[in-house]
Amino acid sequence: MLRINMFSAATSVPGQGVGSAYLELTQLLKDHLSDDFNVRLNQWSRADISHYHTVNFSYYLSTFLPGRGVKIGYVHFLPETLEGSLKLPPIAKLIFYHYLIRFYKRMDHLVVVNPMFIPKLEAYGIPRGKITYIPNFVSPVEFHEYTASEKAATRAQYHVDSKKFTILGIGQIQERKGVRDFIKLAKDNPDLQFIWAGGFSFGRITDGYAELKQDVDQPPANLSFPGIVSRDKLIDYYNMADLFLLPSYNELFPMSVLEAFSCGTPVLLRDLDLYRAIIDGYYESAANEAEMQHKINGLRTNQAGLHYLHSQGLLAASQYSPEHLAHIWRQFYLAQAGQHG
Repeated sequence: MLRINMFSAATSVPGQGVGSAYLELTQLLKDHLSDDFNVRLNQWSRADISHYHTVNFSYYLSTFLPGRGVKIGYVHFLPETLEGSLKLPPIAKLIFYHYLIRFYKRMDHLVVVNPMFIPKLEAYGIPRGKITYIPNFVSPVEFHEYTASEKAATRAQYHVDSKKFTILGIGQIQERKGVRDFIKLAKDNPDLQFIWAGGFSFGRITDGYAELKQDVDQPPANLSFPGIVSRDKLIDYYNMADLFLLPSYNELFPMSVLEAFSCGTPVLLRDLDLYRAIIDGYYESAANEAEMQHKINGLRTNQAGLHYLHSQGLLAASQYSPEHLAHIWRQFYLAQAGQHG
């Protein structure tokens, strides 16, 4: 039985998709592959495989210790994808970006959640043969569609008007997520309900913090910011929504989109190349805020259109099922242990 040590500090900062992906994978291995792998979390014991989910400096130092086995790095972001997320002093940004690539180059193999990252990593000098694409996934046990009566009861519980078309956004409140467009759409549609579940996970170093904090503290009457919602409560929000909208300018493979799919919530996304590479056909897209408004106008009274997106979302969820991904991860870990053993 292979010994796998998982290293992650993602759950120490709430409201991060990185943390959700880490929890999903560890649960997957426990549920489906416990006969193949002995998985330990954040332990420094000897291992056949050390899988690093975050880029903490202590993890980087640990790679120089004996008994680490094959070093696997999860690539959740690159320097360019951090733009619009964190506001760092220029020298700190330069140092961190340099360290990030050093960390990735220190790994024996990298896993990306979006294939569009492969040429970007190659541009940083990492060979294509050291990179594997494995998509994210979510558990249908944790994220599933409620019945009509359950949805009505949930809206009543959260004091969400059952008669109003409700649009949901989820993620950290930061410039990169397109929250400003979400707020403008709320202001332009006072007869609709808008909810953004998420907060300032990194506090004042969040890019655009001062301006966004003012908007969050004084939102229009039809927009609510419940803050960072615990993972076990997110399913309620997806099932209360008529439409999930993520207006991000830059993403990898957001867990929130997969969670929405799994709950059967119709999805509208900003038109990004990375989405077309992995989930094309399962969602509605819009190039900018004006086009998002146009799509909302069309969908709010189009039950057939919403039903189609509902069906496509459930179809997408089936493509990223835990059972399918368990097979992929099993083959990947065994192959890596065999190549470097």
